[in-house]
Amino acid sequence: MQIGVALPTMARGYTRATTLDWCRGIDSGPFSSISCGERITFHNQEMLVTNAAAAALTENVRVFVNLIVLPTHPIPVIAKQIATLDVLCDGRLTVGVGIGGREHDYLAAGASMERRHQRLDDGVAQLRSLWAGEPAFEGADPLGPPVVQAGGPPLLAGAMGPKALARAAKWADGISGFSIDANAEGMAVAAAAAKQAWLTEGRSDAPHIVSGCFYSLGVEDSQATLGRFTYDYLEIFGREFAQAMSDDAPVWNPDRLLLALDDAESAGVDEFILVPGTVDPRCLDATIELVANR
Repeated sequence: MQIGVALPTMARGYTRATTLDWCRGIDSGPFSSISCGERITFHNQEMLVTNAAAAALTENVRVFVNLIVLPTHPIPVIAKQIATLDVLCDGRLTVGVGIGGREHDYLAAGASMERRHQRLDDGVAQLRSLWAGEPAFEGADPLGPPVVQAGGPPLLAGAMGPKALARAAKWADGISGFSIDANAEGMAVAAAAAKQAWLTEGRSDAPHIVSGCFYSLGVEDSQATLGRFTYDYLEIFGREFAQAMSDDAPVWNPDRLLLALDDAESAGVDEFILVPGTVDPRCLDATIELVANR
């Protein structure tokens, strides 16, 4: 199983130095990818700008855009941005796409949540058409730059339920999931469901299965650090829910992180993304040591 590390863009105190230190550390470490995700009505760095910085500052790991809430964006604009990222990282790009779960982000982007599942499917088809050189509309010039990877970068679907997985199996290269509490049974069920959806669709290839969790390591009061981060990130879904999840956030010491990685591997996960709850570079140092010695 591969192990990726996300930039800590969702943690408080993120600066230019954070980008530089974490990009260089992740790229030189025992990791498969560097990533960050999208939120609009939050304090985080913008996703595509930050992934562009990661593309320029790394040479070895894949750059994983994890993930774009595709129905909130004009597809030709996103197609051009992703193509540019593919060039910047010389074909090391993977892209996750989904419908998201936060109405505030749709409202802030001036986008509707109506028919968002169908708009995701249609958006993916349009992305691939544009990357193949088809014009955005009749009489337009083809959109550039040309992608480095033939057909465009791999697209992973942020799909969970059976209906979403069935739709994703028609067009995705894999699934990008998440397990906040690194639950072994939940990860195994999700991986099995994705594989079954691919079989039901009649596909001969297996889905690339990604999962991940929040974690904290190598800092003082690591458990409290992870709890504060988890609450901050989830508060939009209600204080009671956020508090319950933050109280139970388990991955804050080396033993529990190793267990999460072992459980993910046993569940059939192909790549596990570690999402840090702190910008402290000591967290990355501790993670490099743990994964290198695993």
